[in-house]
Amino acid sequence: MLPYATSMESTQYEVRRIFGFLFICVAIAVAIASITSEIVFLNNLPSYAYGIVWLGTFGIIFSIYFLSFKKKISLIQSRMKNSLTWPMYIKIINGSCWALPFVLIGVFPQYFQYLILLGIGLGNFSTYGFMKILSNQNNKEQLLVGITALLAIPVAMGIDTSLFVSHQDIAILLSRILIAISYAIGGTYALFSKIKLE
Repeated sequence: MLPYATSMESTQYEVRRIFGFLFICVAIAVAIASITSEIVFLNNLPSYAYGIVWLGTFGIIFSIYFLSFKKKISLIQSRMKNSLTWPMYIKIINGSCWALPFVLIGVFPQYFQYLILLGIGLGNFSTYGFMKILSNQNNKEQLLVGITALLAIPVAMGIDTSLFVSHQDIAILLSRILIAISYAIGGTYALFSKIKLE
């Protein structure tokens, strides 16, 4: 193998590994915040406690993450900057896949746990597709997050409508755990997969 190819493969592996840890951090943060939120609910604590739990959990975990990889931030930025070269209509489509389900939560708040999964699923799936087609990057970890989140929607619906009809807090907790599982699957794949240059 040529030295250039070896170097490029090494860089891609490093970037994938960094994003693998990022996805694992998201999974851990969502799981911890979800379980802690359930404790807040069961103890009838003030509503502002939910904000403290979510912001505090994500703040702490991502502070640790970025401090651990502060010397690698340029690699993170390089992967994210690929989307800047996309045509405007592609950016709009991709942005809509991410944002529209979350906007719809304001219209259909009773379906918010499904819409969150839909946003994460469509967002990651569309980003993977456009990265593959337009930037020649095969970020399969993002594909796995997207597919797992989309497949989790009927699972969440089944849990909500059959098992925990009278315990919506448990149904919501489990739907959030499904989000964590989606990111954990993608992150685990990124950490242990091998890069193959095409």
